[in-house]
Amino acid sequence: MKVSRVSEMRAMDRTAIEKYGIAPDLLMENAGHAAYFALKQEFRIRQKCFTILCGLGNNGGDGFVLARKLYANGGLVKVFLLGEPERYKGAAKNNYEILRRLPIDVSVLEDHGVVKESLSRCDVIIDAIFGTGLSREVEGIYRQVIELINASQKPVLSIDIPSGVHGDTGLVMGVAVQANVTVTFGLPKAGNMLSPGHELGGKLYVSHISFPPEFHDSDSLNLEINSCIPFPTMDKDGLVRTSGQLLTLAGNLKNSKTPSLSADAFLKSGGGHSYLAAPQSILPLIANKDSEIVLVPQEETSFGGISPVSKGPFLQLSEEMDVVIMGSGLSGQEENQKFVREVVLEINKPVILVGDGVTAFQKDLEILRKRKGPMILAIDLGQLSRISSYPMPEIHKHKVDILLKTAASLDAILVLMEKHSLIGTPEERGFINMRGNLGMEHQGSKEALVGAIAAMFCQGFSLEDAVRQGVFVYGLAEDLVAQTDGENMTSPEKILEHLPLAIKTCRDGLSKALADRAAGVQCV
Repeated sequence: MKVSRVSEMRAMDRTAIEKYGIAPDLLMENAGHAAYFALKQEFRIRQKCFTILCGLGNNGGDGFVLARKLYANGGLVKVFLLGEPERYKGAAKNNYEILRRLPIDVSVLEDHGVVKESLSRCDVIIDAIFGTGLSREVEGIYRQVIELINASQKPVLSIDIPSGVHGDTGLVMGVAVQANVTVTFGLPKAGNMLSPGHELGGKLYVSHISFPPEFHDSDSLNLEINSCIPFPTMDKDGLVRTSGQLLTLAGNLKNSKTPSLSADAFLKSGGGHSYLAAPQSILPLIANKDSEIVLVPQEETSFGGISPVSKGPFLQLSEEMDVVIMGSGLSGQEENQKFVREVVLEINKPVILVGDGVTAFQKDLEILRKRKGPMILAIDLGQLSRISSYPMPEIHKHKVDILLKTAASLDAILVLMEKHSLIGTPEERGFINMRGNLGMEHQGSKEALVGAIAAMFCQGFSLEDAVRQGVFVYGLAEDLVAQTDGENMTSPEKILEHLPLAIKTCRDGLSKALADRAAGVQCV
């Protein structure tokens, strides 16, 4: 499913009105009906009390339509206006005029005590305050009302997005509603899908509100939800046509834990032969844990890193491989960093850089731009800041766009590891992965993930699809761990144990429940 920015959704609204003649009142009616339908899926309506808090824009107008539908179906409704009704315009004004002719209690919010009492007595709260148009910090009466909503501990349905969440970034603008259910319109907005907006929204529904399919399927929308991709067909014996070979360059004397994670994840994700090139002094420690990995001893420097004299043999071995991973635990020593910078230009197979492999190029990105072969970088927010030259505050505000621009600039696929990981392609297309949890932030997660990506490539996926599928199955494996051990107990080692089951689940086809959860949104 595609994901839109706020500006893109506004453009769809204009086109629907101007090109197709879909009246604003009809769009608002459809939005209100969708909100009613989502509410009905979650709560009883008849003889239940609903307090609806309406802002002065179209979000408030959607609240008016919902109030009318709740009343018509036996709900007991109280509406508070967060401002003078004379300020309503267009479809919102029309729906306010309809509402005030009905025997529904509608009043301008003047006394916080009255609102607090209404919230304490109602069964469900409807948040129709801001919607996705919020562009500044929440202050004054709006902040006070949102704080009252959150303090009430009552079930909350937010219309379009929890009030106080930025529609493009998912960031909290000072304070935000914590909703149990959110219904959004046209398409999910980036702020609905990115953290913390997604968590604040609770269960997410989306309604196309009668937009033509070319709106929500348009190629001009360059952001979408990552999904499970069908595996390549098997041969007559039920075997994948190729399982491939991976070469991983990793490790130093002070780090013998994470270097084997990529190589091991490759095997557990269905890869064929996994070679690990690491300093010879740490290989006995790795051999005790991972007997299936083919160990390739590398000459060492005085500080326990990989010596430059290993360059020739390493490059020769890389020619026999399908994909090469470099970087886990190599250390920040200049000698090792130089080693990576030199070999990356001579390897003609797809290269995946992770950890210190990315760090090696932060001061000279032109080396990566000179590389002719395909390339993937697995990074965190700090690394994105350094390779894009944007400060962290800008990264937090515009991370999707910065990620896509950086991917295009480097002609590489970037994987930004977060709770909801982001993928950026050289064509400036982005994918949000809704599987996974806080385990993505554990040390070693990037290393394990890129091993899964390499395995997907060796099983016949294109490089872009391999990245998408690798991120998806790794996130699914994380969720499987969280279901049994709890989200806070996930670790790369436990996730690796669940990778075979995650792969099997994808091969067998996701159930509707799993597919809905993977998408992070349900259609109404």
